[in-house]
Formats: sequence, C-alpha cells, structure tokens
Amino acid sequence: MEIPQISNLDKLIAEPRMKKTKKRMKLESLTSLNILDDGCLMHILSFLSPIPDRYNTALVCHRWRYLACHPRLWLRVDPLVKDLSLPGVFHDIESAVSAARPGDTILIGAGGSHRVSNIQIKKPLCLIGGGEIPDETTLVCSRGSDSALELLSTCKLANLTVKAELGCCLLHRSGRLTIDGCVLQCETNPLDHLSCPIVSTAGGDGEEDNLSHVEVKETVVEKIKGNSVTVLQTRIEGGAKAVATSGDLALQRVRVMYSKAYLYFWFDVDHE
Repeated sequence: MEIPQISNLDKLIAEPRMKKTKKRMKLESLTSLNILDDGCLMHILSFLSPIPDRYNTALVCHRWRYLACHPRLWLRVDPLVKDLSLPGVFHDIESAVSAARPGDTILIGAGGSHRVSNIQIKKPLCLIGGGEIPDETTLVCSRGSDSALELLSTCKLANLTVKAELGCCLLHRSGRLTIDGCVLQCETNPLDHLSCPIVSTAGGDGEEDNLSHVEVKETVVEKIKGNSVTVLQTRIEGGAKAVATSGDLALQRVRVMYSKAYLYFWFDVDHE
C-alpha cells in the first residue's frame, strides 16, 4: 500500500496552523497554576473566601484537596477524630480557638452537637460550619451559661446553628461581628423574656482595646477597628427580641424575607 505524499502546498497550509497550536499549548502550560510550588499555590488559595470558594477548590484534584485542607489555611473541629496528633485538628471548639492565630479560619465538623459555654474569642477569627446547610452544624449552649460565644474582637460566623436555652446565643463585647447564613435559636420556656439571640454591650463604659493583647499587623488593625454587628440572611427564632443593646450601638437597616417556614433577617447594629 502506497503512503500518500504531502505536497508542498499542503505543507504551506498546515505549517501556520501547527505553529499556532504549539504557541497556544506553550502559553497554556506557562499560565497553568499547577506549575507553581505548594507554598505559592497555598498562598493564592488563602485569599479565597473559605466557603464556598476555597472549599470548592478541594474538588479539583488530589493535590488541590491537600492544599485546600491544609492546617495552614484553617483549623478543624471534629469530635469523632481519634488521632489528635494530626496538625490543626481538635476535639472541641474551645481548644481550636485557644490554638488559633489572629486571622485563622476554624471549620467546625458537621453532624451531632458541639457543646459550648461562654467561650471568649479575643482575636480576629472566622468560624464556619462544615455542613451543606446551617442545621447540620449545631452549637448548643450549656444551661446556666450567659452565652455560647463571647466575642471581643472582629469575627465572622457562617453556616452555623447556635442554640441557647437561657441567656443569649452570641454576646458581642467589641469588634466588628458578621453573622452570615446562620440560625440563632433561643428555646421556648417560661423564662423566654430573659433570653435573646444577640446581645451587644459594645461601646459601653469600661470597654477595653482587646487588640493590644494580640499581635496583629497594622494593616489588619485598620480593617477591624470599630464596633458593629452585621447580620446577613440569618434565621432568628425565639427570645424576647432579636437584638438587645446596652452600649452605644443601635439596630438599623432591618430587612426581612418571608419563606414558607422561616423568616430571614438582614440588619446592622451600628452607631447612629
């Protein structure tokens, strides 16, 4: 069988196309993120919002999953883990908060309930529920406690359910608190008038500058100065009222969305 010969005309037509293809392949290989080393790629991933962007990068490949879940990017709370020698893994939220550095993200494992009681957070942190919806990651405030979490610095809570029987779910002392896509529940009981999902005492007498107790870069301090509470797409159930304030802040810019079963709130607690 004879092999057909390629004419000079065919070569002239095919050569520019081959050059363009090779050039495109070369550019794609040069611009691929996978040519970066682990440290550089991990630094890039650190700029992504933990949920859902950084969480979704773990689905790309085994290497990206390893980097996206690396303890340098966030700490994990998993009461079911047996090997506590794993870096960045803790049995309870209090231990994770204590070990965290300013600016860290703590991913709280879904399933079951996490017992919390008056946990003080004095450094900028982000606490995120590991489930697909807030109801899958529940923080239960022990009976007789003043609050589940006491926040004395700029923090963000996302995709979490916080339950309290008496007292409050969140006690905001100072800093900028953001509550995004959470559920705050005060259980119904005869003393319902004594409970409140959010209590803010920020700006009151005797307030301290808690940033002086932790090492934070100047650029970060500029972003976290001031006191406020921002609530985004959050269900609030039970209690005498959604927010109680005893400092200089007041409830502002309230929006409510009605669904079939729940009410979702957007509002700010800020200086008038």
